[in-house]
Amino acid sequence: MAYSYEHPRPSVTVDCVVFGLGDSYDLRVLLIERALDPYQGFWALPGGFVRLEEGLEAAARRELHEETGVRDVFIEQLYTFGALDRDPRGRVISVAYYALVNLSEHPVKASSDARHAEWFKIEELPELAFDHKEILKKAIERLRAKVLYKPIGFELLPEKFTLTDLQKLYETILGQKLNRRNFRSKILKMDLLEELEKQTNVAHRPALLYKFNKEKYEELSLREGEFIFEIRFQPRDGRDENEEE
Repeated sequence: MAYSYEHPRPSVTVDCVVFGLGDSYDLRVLLIERALDPYQGFWALPGGFVRLEEGLEAAARRELHEETGVRDVFIEQLYTFGALDRDPRGRVISVAYYALVNLSEHPVKASSDARHAEWFKIEELPELAFDHKEILKKAIERLRAKVLYKPIGFELLPEKFTLTDLQKLYETILGQKLNRRNFRSKILKMDLLEELEKQTNVAHRPALLYKFNKEKYEELSLREGEFIFEIRFQPRDGRDENEEE
């Protein structure tokens, strides 16, 4: 049965904030250089218009893959942005998603309507198109809050990592130095890390490598009231600490 609508229909887009961790443990975001107007030549978050036959998350994953080559990553809905003047083409509502990836496992390659795709340090961003600066700010706030009660940060690390790697990850995301002993005690007490082998071919004393046990976390999470992934870290107190494992 056909229907007619009295009200105009706004367009719907998706935008993707993709975070990665640089070699020096700096937080980075994936941007594309727009090849088309509006904002041709400006850097922006990957994204585009939602097709009538697809869901929102499917649209976000499709646009991310088409414009950057990145696929099969953790992705979660962030927020809906609907300011009247956010897009010069007309009334456009955007549903934003954020994703976390390990840079070495997801090389980027621009295509579709993206001229280039590159990783930028959060502290060294170019001017962004549309309201993408606001979207990115909201995503950083969400990441910093959620990393304290969900183990999403492991998505940014390689499969095998040291406790120092893990601590530097949290310090980067939270923007503060953490007490080494306190951090390790809380992380290990949750019993979600598997001890692996020691590092090889390193200039310093080899450290133990660990792996996050995702299956065990999911199993424990189903036991309502018995397990909660929640961590609160004390900032570093200023004293020098031995950084070896």
